[in-house]
Amino acid sequence: MAPGSLPLMVALWPLLGRVSSGNRLREPSPQCQASFAWGAPRAHGREGCSYWGTELSVCPSHQLLPMTSLGTNPTAGTPCIQLSVVACGPRLQETLVMLKSSVLTMRSCVHAHIFAEDELHGAFRAELAAWPAAFKKSFSFTMYAISFPQSHTANWKQLFKPCASQRLFLPLILQSLDAVLYVDTDILFLSPVEDLWSYFYRFNSSQLAGMAPEHEATQIGWYNRFARHPYFGKTGINSGVMLFNLTRVRQTFFKNDLSPSPLPWDDLLLPLYHKYRLNLTWGDQDLLNIIFHHNSEKLYVLPCQWNFRPDHCMYGLNCATALPLGAHVLHGNRGVYHNDKQPAFSAVYEAIRHFPFGGDVERHLLAPLRAALQGTEHTYCGRMPAVFTASLQCSTLTSS
Repeated sequence: MAPGSLPLMVALWPLLGRVSSGNRLREPSPQCQASFAWGAPRAHGREGCSYWGTELSVCPSHQLLPMTSLGTNPTAGTPCIQLSVVACGPRLQETLVMLKSSVLTMRSCVHAHIFAEDELHGAFRAELAAWPAAFKKSFSFTMYAISFPQSHTANWKQLFKPCASQRLFLPLILQSLDAVLYVDTDILFLSPVEDLWSYFYRFNSSQLAGMAPEHEATQIGWYNRFARHPYFGKTGINSGVMLFNLTRVRQTFFKNDLSPSPLPWDDLLLPLYHKYRLNLTWGDQDLLNIIFHHNSEKLYVLPCQWNFRPDHCMYGLNCATALPLGAHVLHGNRGVYHNDKQPAFSAVYEAIRHFPFGGDVERHLLAPLRAALQGTEHTYCGRMPAVFTASLQCSTLTSS
């Protein structure tokens, strides 16, 4: 630990109680299963569609945590996906569309841990309370205040994007959770969130986080060409989608270039920030790259279709696993949902945003999306519409 610095747990302790409880829309039903058609369990073996079929009740023997605690709703006693997001500034609407996409295809239930500035809490509660009752049976949420170490709040809050570095402190704040799926606000789920969650059960006994590479092709990679700090693998990792085994993080001592001895997570972050702060172009993502550069055995590398970004198609498709079954998670970074630089991405965002709860999926979601994508064929991404529709179409199909 750097001289004179306190462990982050001590610094955060006064903030850990700033959780706004009692804001759940409704506890999930005992079956924790949506009653609406496109949220029901899908039939297996439908031609042209991939069904992962990973049973959430199966817990490999190498798991540190029994399935009874990993992602389980304590009231219903049923596995629910623990989803976390951080929203600051003008990110309210984008976050709501992300949450909507998570319930669009889910098969069980989702509990969202929403970290937001105080002035956004009321709007989140009002918008989510307006969801139809059928959807609220399988969705619940808790609001949290933004909280950083008191002595460096301004530095952490403005690292890269406002509040984005909050994700680094999830293991310290969400003490009652064993695991969480963190996503940026500009994420859209095009396949069931359970399928992504199931990757926790592919972790070996050392792995404690799962992220996708920043790039698939070194020719256009950012980290391998420009980074002024250590990074993971050949092209770095992107932290917009992150499976986080919080208990393992809290129990692990991490190798580093600060001390000859491994350090726990809460003693590592602040000294690491001080050492590299002038070289952190992408903020907290850079810090994660540094950590996993020295601890590569602790990271599970997700396939690129679980964090599909414009870089994967803007110069031609370089994420081979996104075809023929499509991207499973869309990441509209660089604001592409809200400008005309990558119209195929904004077409998906607008289709989900305008889709009416309870509407007919083919008529009110897929058909408008296909029509919108036809107008994007002048772009490389728009020339491969199946990337944006195949997974969503398979995910929303139900048995007849």
